[in-house]
Amino acid sequence: MTKEARTPSLTRRTMLKAGGAAVAISGIGFPAIAEDRVFKIGYVSPQTGPLAPFGEADSFVIKTAGSILANGVKVGGKNVQVNIYTKDSQSDPNRAAEVAADLILKEKVDLMLVASTPETTNPVSDQCELNEVPCVSTVAPWQPWFFARGGKPDTGFKFTYHYFWGLEDVIAVFTNMWDSVPTDKVVGGLFPNDGDGNAWGDKEHGFPGPLAQKGYKLIDPGRYQNLNDNFTSQINAFKDGKVEIVTGVVIPPDIKTFWTQAIQQGYKPKAMSVGKALLFPIVIESLGDTGNNISTEVWWTPNHPFKSSLTGQSSKELADSYEKATGKQWTQPIGFGHSLLEVAADVLKRSAGPGDRKAILDAVTKTKLDTIVGPIAWGGPGPFKNVSKTPLVGGQWRLGGKHKYDLVIVDNKTAPNIPTGGKMEPIA
Repeated sequence: MTKEARTPSLTRRTMLKAGGAAVAISGIGFPAIAEDRVFKIGYVSPQTGPLAPFGEADSFVIKTAGSILANGVKVGGKNVQVNIYTKDSQSDPNRAAEVAADLILKEKVDLMLVASTPETTNPVSDQCELNEVPCVSTVAPWQPWFFARGGKPDTGFKFTYHYFWGLEDVIAVFTNMWDSVPTDKVVGGLFPNDGDGNAWGDKEHGFPGPLAQKGYKLIDPGRYQNLNDNFTSQINAFKDGKVEIVTGVVIPPDIKTFWTQAIQQGYKPKAMSVGKALLFPIVIESLGDTGNNISTEVWWTPNHPFKSSLTGQSSKELADSYEKATGKQWTQPIGFGHSLLEVAADVLKRSAGPGDRKAILDAVTKTKLDTIVGPIAWGGPGPFKNVSKTPLVGGQWRLGGKHKYDLVIVDNKTAPNIPTGGKMEPIA
């Protein structure tokens, strides 16, 4: 089965086919579900292309959460079957919009779930807003999700709701880490010409203003195109500006190109804290031994003090089950992919049943749920009614632990309930 698949009906009669993103469970008998009506959930994420590390855990997430949803959900005392339809955005915004439209118009999903970067969340959310389908999105800072879609603070959106942290949080996390390392407080920005890069480099909503307020000077060489094969101009700008800290929001292939060329050209900053690319062990491992003490934002780890409302697992238990099932190192999107299905199950249980999108939307807006990534609630302390914020801390990749590289939390001033495992160190 390909990466893009329709998850089979989660009942005995399908026997849950294996492969791809379909739910695969063996040795478990499921009771027959008498109701003819079915809840249909759409799930869109980048499973292939340059953003594929964000979707690496999707098949595991769908399979494990699907084992819980396989027995259906209780609505008004009746059991209702749940089908999950997965689609691969292929890391392309146009493709994301296309598959979202397919899920809405052909599959007629009751609820859309979407994850991972504005290039995926935004076109899917726009399709849902246009077609009046309730949508829950995550794994994109809220500013590029909200403002890039034309969101207005006084009205927001009607059908699309988002949870994640914001640029104000990642700026606080990064500067907290940098403050603990002696530098000249000159920062070089790697901001690509995409949704994240334009948001992070935006003078009004992004990094420039807050960094200046905190006493940091930003050297911004300008936007570059993703999948860039030559970062010499950025490296020269950083050398000329005596930049000792590098930041930005870079896709996985580009960070390897930048870092390899920087080392070849004799440039090595004291700190490099970069979003997106440096989240994943597979990317850090591609740097060989030169990734030690590179830092990044941390949204979820096995040490986060939260548990799943769906399975009862702790963060550590969920991460351990992923490593046991796949033979791979845990990765941050596991928690947020799982949390999407937690939210979906909670919303469906509080709805009026399949086919009633108005009731499902009402249930979304009234969500107050403790999840594997922390509390999620809309209409509360978030910046706008459509945005719920989750906690963020800072971490560094270190050689020589349980895995080739381990992600160690080194700053938790923004979320003291999440424990640290070490202190920030300069790049050797």
